[in-house]
Amino acid sequence: MPAYVHVNLRVKNPAMQAELAPRFRAALEEAGGRILHFGPVAKVLEGDDSPLPLAGVFEFPTLSAALDFYTSERYAPIKLERQQAQQARMFVVDAS
Repeated sequence: MPAYVHVNLRVKNPAMQAELAPRFRAALEEAGGRILHFGPVAKVLEGDDSPLPLAGVFEFPTLSAALDFYTSERYAPIKLERQQAQQARMFVVDAS
């Protein structure tokens, strides 16, 4: 069953973000993932915490594939740069 990585973020360094975005997409796709959505948060429906302005949803074939991607050597340098370029909250859900 698929797994979905959800990210809510604010870009802190636009130049760094623009440079790493295509590398992130390539690594994600290489790991069997795909971007279902990435863009502005449209509207807060519930909750007291304000979301960061951007949101993304990435689909993987399995939870294991999502976790393998997140901890992979291929993604490690991209993750370090992403953490400098963005303020983010990220979690994964298992659809099984």
